[in-house]
Amino acid sequence: MRYFFVIICLLYFSSCLNNQKKYLNTNLNVKHVGLSTCASCHTDIYNSYSKTGMGNSIRKATKYNSSAVFNEIIHDVNTNYHYYPFFRSDSIFVDEYLIYNNDTIHYKEQNIASIIGSGHHTNSHLISNNGYLYQAPFTYYTQDSVLDFPPGFENENNTRFSRKMGLECIACHAAYPDFILGSENKYSSLPKSIDCERCHGPGAIHVENISNGIIIDTSKFIDYSIVNPKDLSVDLQNDMCARCHLQGNAVLKENKSFFDFRPGMYLNEIMDVYLPRYENSKDSFIMASHVDRMKLSACFIKSNENLSCLTCHDPHHTVREVSSQYFNNKCMSCHTVDHCREGHENETTNDNDCVSCHMRKS
Repeated sequence: MRYFFVIICLLYFSSCLNNQKKYLNTNLNVKHVGLSTCASCHTDIYNSYSKTGMGNSIRKATKYNSSAVFNEIIHDVNTNYHYYPFFRSDSIFVDEYLIYNNDTIHYKEQNIASIIGSGHHTNSHLISNNGYLYQAPFTYYTQDSVLDFPPGFENENNTRFSRKMGLECIACHAAYPDFILGSENKYSSLPKSIDCERCHGPGAIHVENISNGIIIDTSKFIDYSIVNPKDLSVDLQNDMCARCHLQGNAVLKENKSFFDFRPGMYLNEIMDVYLPRYENSKDSFIMASHVDRMKLSACFIKSNENLSCLTCHDPHHTVREVSSQYFNNKCMSCHTVDHCREGHENETTNDNDCVSCHMRKS
């Protein structure tokens, strides 16, 4: 039995070498195992991750899951439609109505199926019609405590309840959904949140190896059955994040789909993303263009392009619970200065907090 185990290990390492040490789970035939399977072994990481923004990126529309405060009516001055979202018991609904000559000539009550957005910045809302997903015409902007229309509904573009939520959108806010091929926006099921396998790749080979006793000492070797992002090159780390944090016009390569990207691959193997440039690019940008903005930063350029998202971000822990000095310490790990160069007044006012001045919320 011992010799059999040694042979299996040798074959496994040989397979890795024959694949030029490529990760085995970048193969599109490798199956996903689901969040609960990962959680059964990695319980502590799961419990921590489930509190993060990515761990709450999409979820059932309940009062408990909502960050919103519904105490006002949204009015579309172009169409005269009014929208009033509200809680009924633990569920979320929205009323749409139209008034003419003091008379209600249109009324519709719509139940909300899902909340999309962790609540760090927004809560937007989805409706489901026999599996077809659409965006509801209201969003709660948590940073400013404002209830308003979602982006894109302004300037006479209120699509009411008909904005289709296609795969490009849902595939970045959730684990891989069961998408009905041939449709634009129909799903047989919608998983909760972004799961482990979006960043670590599908886990079938990894789980099978563990079940068969093939366990790699990851303190000495790389386990090529599953992606650990810290073992990827900087370019591959950033491409992994860019799959969702690089919002632009994504054009798929021939015969590729939004399902085909796997961690450990270069993004341009699957798609090209064309990014807009604004005249005032310092303060004008697309919200989910984080990777592009990082690559334009002085930090990235002066690091000889050796900076990745993971240099500063720990995706397993929510920013709401990390120490107030967590990101400041990240800054100081490179910027070893004795005092703030922005002047004593700023230094004192902001308690030596680099981020409050140099990475303002916007």
